[in-house]
Amino acid sequence: MDLTSSSGGAGDPRQIEETKPLLGGEMSAVEGGKLGAVPCRRALLLCNGMRYKLLQEGDIQVCVIRHPRTFLSKILTSKFLRRWEPHHLTLADNSLASATPTGYMENSVSYSSIEDVQLLSWENAPKYCLQLTIPGGTVLLQAANSYLRDQWFHSLQWKKKIYKYKKVLSNPSRWEVVLKEIRTLVDMALTSPLQDDSIHQAPLEIVSKLLSENTNLTTQEHENIIVAIAPLLENNHPPPDLCEFFCKHCRERPRSMVVIEVFTPVVQRILKHNMDFGKCPRLRLFTQEYILALNELNAGMEVVKKFIHSMHGPTGQCPHPRVLPNLVAVCLAAIYSCYEEFINSRDNSPSLKEIRNGCQQQCDRKPNLPLRLLHTSPDLVCQEATLSESRLKSVIVTSNEIHVEVERNNTANQKMTASAGNDSEPNLIDCLMVSPTCSTMSIELSAQADRILGCYVEILKILSDYDDWRPALASLLQPIPFPKEALAHEKFTKELKYVIQRFAEDPRQEVHSCLLSVRTGKDGWFQLYSPGGVACDDDGELFASMVHILMGSCYKTKKFLLSLAENKLGPCMLLALRGNQTMVEILCLMLEYNIIDNNDTQLQIISTLESTDVGKKMYEQLCDRQRELKELQRKGGPTRLTLPSKSTDADLARLLSSGSFGNLENLSLAFTNVTSACAEHLIKLPSLKQLNLWSTQFGDAGLRLLSEHLTMLQVLNLCETPVTDAGLLALSSMKSLCSLNMNSTKLSADTYEDLKAKLPNLKEVDVRYTEACPSVHPSVRLLPCL
Repeated sequence: MDLTSSSGGAGDPRQIEETKPLLGGEMSAVEGGKLGAVPCRRALLLCNGMRYKLLQEGDIQVCVIRHPRTFLSKILTSKFLRRWEPHHLTLADNSLASATPTGYMENSVSYSSIEDVQLLSWENAPKYCLQLTIPGGTVLLQAANSYLRDQWFHSLQWKKKIYKYKKVLSNPSRWEVVLKEIRTLVDMALTSPLQDDSIHQAPLEIVSKLLSENTNLTTQEHENIIVAIAPLLENNHPPPDLCEFFCKHCRERPRSMVVIEVFTPVVQRILKHNMDFGKCPRLRLFTQEYILALNELNAGMEVVKKFIHSMHGPTGQCPHPRVLPNLVAVCLAAIYSCYEEFINSRDNSPSLKEIRNGCQQQCDRKPNLPLRLLHTSPDLVCQEATLSESRLKSVIVTSNEIHVEVERNNTANQKMTASAGNDSEPNLIDCLMVSPTCSTMSIELSAQADRILGCYVEILKILSDYDDWRPALASLLQPIPFPKEALAHEKFTKELKYVIQRFAEDPRQEVHSCLLSVRTGKDGWFQLYSPGGVACDDDGELFASMVHILMGSCYKTKKFLLSLAENKLGPCMLLALRGNQTMVEILCLMLEYNIIDNNDTQLQIISTLESTDVGKKMYEQLCDRQRELKELQRKGGPTRLTLPSKSTDADLARLLSSGSFGNLENLSLAFTNVTSACAEHLIKLPSLKQLNLWSTQFGDAGLRLLSEHLTMLQVLNLCETPVTDAGLLALSSMKSLCSLNMNSTKLSADTYEDLKAKLPNLKEVDVRYTEACPSVHPSVRLLPCL
């Protein structure tokens, strides 16, 4: 289809040169007249709206006409005797070449030899033809249609111009002329009808190479070049070498207006659209240096805070999902760089666990160490053991600009050694009296590294203040992506404590659940900021806050309580002794759920509870509940119970507290308004075997709690409930289940297969209207909703 019906004729604007002449001040009046036609050409391009992809290769008909010198040669080159050859031409960086170098295209045509590129416009000219004027003749290119002809025309013009600019700017003489040519180059890229990533990247790479080869430019020349290429950076990432140039400018002139006016939109685009800093780490470095330059302004962090707010936007939800991950990546890289010299100075640095528990034994270390960690002598240990108050011994480690002080409690180490050789339960009262073994590293960074650390930790604190960013931020920081030297640095952990506190205060489970470790056996923020943790600098206030929010969520389970009993029982008892209500509740739950098996430990917990008013009150309530439960089991009661429709959690709680239900085996809550909150009362029914939750709002949190306590449940109906795979997977611990209805839930096929493998007694199942429905085995009988 001919898309350029009006493109022929001598007045066709595409025959005009696309840009101003290159270096060379000898611009004639005629050339100046051509320049005057450029705005008209741009207006035409914008009016037509025609855009083309930059050609790299393609099939086209070729004919070469040599300039006639005699009458005979004029006859031989006439259109009646002219021969066309098909060729597959490639538009290389410096020449036009054929894949089959024969005939007319036996030799490639260099762009430098092409004097002009224009459309054929004379009468009776072949259709869809281009004319390349070369010394001694003309090359004719005939396309299949007008669109391809125009595409070849603009592509050849672009390749020819870029080739000339590369040659001219590779040997600059006068920088004022170079600056003019750079502006012309940018203007050419912005007005070109070609649409391709290389259209804007090619000028940036030319300028980048120019700057890398000429390092003796003045600061003003630097700024003029940056301003000249600024329009290209609005929709394109700067190439790596240009990023280096921008970084240098940010470091040397952080207060320059170029940083604010030119670099700001560039960095904003990087943060909004970059997908992987790993592919171009210099983009991350440039962003890092830009933020540091903002911090050097008079307002300092206020400017950085306003910049982050501009990236977030004025609404409550940031519209750009890549901004937060990119900002966090920049922060992590910057914080790592603060400790990089210290990290690289040691080839056998102690692990975080070793830092927390004390330095490695000398025999466990490699012999060749840049840093020697000295140990106290046995005589000194014996001497300290006789003192009424345990004293701390400091060990000094020096490394270039860094001073490390490792403090260790030798008496506590002796107690740990003695406990390790004894299989019996440790004396928890002693654990309360003796401070947990703790080693801290006081790292003295250089002034520059200290400023960088302060800036980027403050950015993490700012990010944690945005409600919509906090879940993703918590998820990104959950694996603790910081070097162990940073975690052992008192200043860093003290500043980062604000971020962890924000996570602990957030009621959303997706946020505060990230305080726990990502997998078993690995420390999380909960462990690091708990008493005895390497980052703990208080008396357990943050630890109590974290436990409170976790206990208020779906973590009120035996597994979580068992973890506290095994690892943090001492701090829990100490805080309960000081009247912390959350810790008092924890100790009561440990007794109620029989978490503690050791009788001495149980007695110590009871003594701790009775030492405070709040503890004594809650322990008395626990005793009352235990007596009521035993009385309930003794009296018996009904074996079946059905609640009226529209009943609520409060109605169920009121009913169960008013009578005796020790023998209740079948409970139907179908079509009621109960939620996961009623699980607190259901787990107190010791004889319950059948539970109907059809069409209720019972969710994943309630399922987790039921799976912990109602292990004897045999029949469970979850039809039309909002449960998902996260809660259904917890049912794998209920080995007595023989009938399970998951009709119209969010059950997946993988979860169903996992449940079948882990529930050997499961005989009847309903998974209709779920993803798992096609995977039901014929041996498993489908049952209707109860």
